[in-house]
Amino acid sequence: MNALITLNRRESQGMSSRREGFSTLSILSRVTTGFFLLPLLFCLPSVSASGEEEPERQVFFGDLHVHTKYSFDAFIFGTRADPDDAYRFAKGEALMHPAGIPMKLGAPLDFLAVADHATYLGMFEKMYDPASRVGKHPLSKALQNVETPEGRDAIFQEILPRERGYIDFEDDLLDLGVVRSAWQEIVDAAERHNDPGRFTTFIGYEFTAGGRRGQNLHRNVIFRDSNVPSMPYSRLDADNNPENLWDWMDDIRSAGMEALAIPHNSNGSNGWMFESTNKAGEPIDAAYAEQRMRNEPLVEVTQVKGTSDTHPLLSPNDEWADFEIMNYSIGTSFLAQPKGGYARDAYLTGLNLEEKIGANPYRFGLIGSSDTHNAAGSFREDEYWSKTGLLDATPELRGSVPLAETGDYADPPPIRRFWGASGLAGVWAESNTRKAIYDAFRRKETFATSGSRIKVRFFGGAGLDQDLLDDQSMSRAYEKGVPMGSEFSADYGSADKRDKRKGAPQFLVWAMRDPATAPLERLQVVKGWREDGKRQELVYDVACGNSLSPNNDLHRCPPNGAWVDLVTCEIGSGIGASELKTLWQDPDFNPDQRAFYYVRVLEIPTCRWSTWDAIRAGHRPRADLPATIQERAWSSPIWYSP
Repeated sequence: MNALITLNRRESQGMSSRREGFSTLSILSRVTTGFFLLPLLFCLPSVSASGEEEPERQVFFGDLHVHTKYSFDAFIFGTRADPDDAYRFAKGEALMHPAGIPMKLGAPLDFLAVADHATYLGMFEKMYDPASRVGKHPLSKALQNVETPEGRDAIFQEILPRERGYIDFEDDLLDLGVVRSAWQEIVDAAERHNDPGRFTTFIGYEFTAGGRRGQNLHRNVIFRDSNVPSMPYSRLDADNNPENLWDWMDDIRSAGMEALAIPHNSNGSNGWMFESTNKAGEPIDAAYAEQRMRNEPLVEVTQVKGTSDTHPLLSPNDEWADFEIMNYSIGTSFLAQPKGGYARDAYLTGLNLEEKIGANPYRFGLIGSSDTHNAAGSFREDEYWSKTGLLDATPELRGSVPLAETGDYADPPPIRRFWGASGLAGVWAESNTRKAIYDAFRRKETFATSGSRIKVRFFGGAGLDQDLLDDQSMSRAYEKGVPMGSEFSADYGSADKRDKRKGAPQFLVWAMRDPATAPLERLQVVKGWREDGKRQELVYDVACGNSLSPNNDLHRCPPNGAWVDLVTCEIGSGIGASELKTLWQDPDFNPDQRAFYYVRVLEIPTCRWSTWDAIRAGHRPRADLPATIQERAWSSPIWYSP
C-alpha cells in the first residue's frame, strides 16, 4: 500500500501553482501560516447609537440535538444516561457509553439542549419494567429480553410504524402521565444546569415527523426561557405535517411562550424538507413563507447522519460538494432524492419564490449539532463513538473493520458507514446566557461546523473598507455593514454591464482554526443567484493558506502540498494557516439580481474516523469509504436584494 498520499487532486486540474495577485477582485488579505495562533480578537467594546458601550459579541459553541434515555430509540439502543448526565458531559465530565467506552470532551461546550423525541417520551423506560402497566405488552417483553444488536434493531424497526404514523391503530402503549413526568424531568434538569455566564442550557425536544418511506421531516423545538408548555407537541397530536407544529408554536407564542424549530437531516427527507407546496397541495404563498420563517429561522446543516449543504448532483461544478454525503432516507435502505433536501438548493428555490410571491420561506441560517443517541456527542474523527449505542459501538458493527472470524465486513445498515463525527453550532452573542444566545439564533448570526471549533465571521455591505482588516474588535464592521444572517440592499445606480464590479458591495470574511485539530487550507464564498430565469451558483476561493493567492481566472487556491500518511494519520507540518482574513468583492456582481452569499472554510485533509478504526485494528482503510476528510465550517448567508 502506498501509505503516503499527496492530496492535490482538486488543485491539479489545470490550476497554476505560481503565486498571483487577485487584483481584479480587489482582495486585501491577512494570512497567518503554520501552527501558531494569533492572539484572540474581539476584546474592545462597541458603541451603540445612544453612545453607550455594549459588550462585544463573542463566539460560543454548543449542541442543540442530544438524546437521552427518554427517547424511545436511544433506550432501545441501550442508553441509560439521563439529561443530567448529558449536561455534565457537555460541561467536561466523563460519561460511560452503553458499551462501557469512556466518553469525554477535549474541552467543554458553552451551551446544550437535550432534545428527546416527544413521541413516546419516557415510555420505553416504563416498558422495560415488567411491573409497570405497559410492561406486559408484547413489545415490552421483547425489549426486556433483548440481548443482541440485531434484536435491538428488530425492536426499533417494529416501533417505527407507530412512531412515524405509517398505520392507523389504537395506541395501547402511550401513557400521557408518563410523558408529562419525563418532560418535567427534562425541564428540571435544564433549570438545574443553567449557569448564566458559564454554561447555558435550553429546554427543548424533537418533533419527529416523517413519511412512509423514511422521509425525514424532523424538527428540534428550542424554547427561549423557562416559560414552556406542560406537554410537548408531538406527531401523536396531529398528522405528520410540520405546518401543524407551526400553528401550535404561533398559539403558544401568543401566550408568551417563545420558541423556534430547527429542521435537521434534510438530506434524508427524499426532497420533502424544502417543498414547493403547502399541506393542502397548493403552491407556497406569502403567508406560508412568513409563517415558516417566523418559526424556523435556522436549519441544522450537519450532524452524525451526514451533511446537507449541497450534493454532487445538485452542484456538479463544486469540487467539495461530495462531503459526508448520506444518500439514504432516514432509517431505511431507500436512496433519497437530493433535490429539495439540501440547503444551497433551498436558498436558490427561495430566490425564485421571492421573485414570484414577494416572500422567501428559505431565508434560514445554519447550525450544526450531533443528534447523538448516547447522551454525548462525538465531534472528533480520532475519538468516534458513533450514534446508536450498542448497535454501532465497535468498528465491526460500524462496518469500518472486517470481522475477525471471516475476514469479511459485517452487513449493518449501509447508512452507518456514512455517518460522521459531526457537528457543532457556533453563535456570536454578547454573553453566554439564554437571552443573548437565543437572540443570536433569531438574527441568524450563527454558523455550523463539522466538529472542529473553527471560528467564522462574515460581514457584507457597501461601506466596508480595507481598514477593517486591521480592526481587531470588528466593532466597526457592524457599523458599516451587516453580519451573517442579514440582508442588505443599496442604490448602486444603473447597472454597467461592461463593468459589473462598479459599485459592488464588499464582504469581510474571517476564519480562525481550532488549535486542537488541523490548520486551514482555504476560505471560500459560495454565491447563488438567478440569471435569465435560471439558477446559478459559483464557489470562489478568496484566501489561501501558506500565503498563497487564488488564481484570478479559476478562483481557486494553488496546490499547497498537503498530505496524509494512511499508516499513522500524520499530516504535513507547516501547511495551512491559523487565520484567514480578507476583504472581497464579487467580480460578477449585478445590482439587478437577487443573490445570497455564504462562507465555507476548509481545513487541510486529515484521517476520517473509519481510517482511524482500521489503523488501530491493524487493517487497511476500507476501499469504498473516504480515507480522509476535510473538516469545515459554513456561515449563515447574507442576502442581497436590488
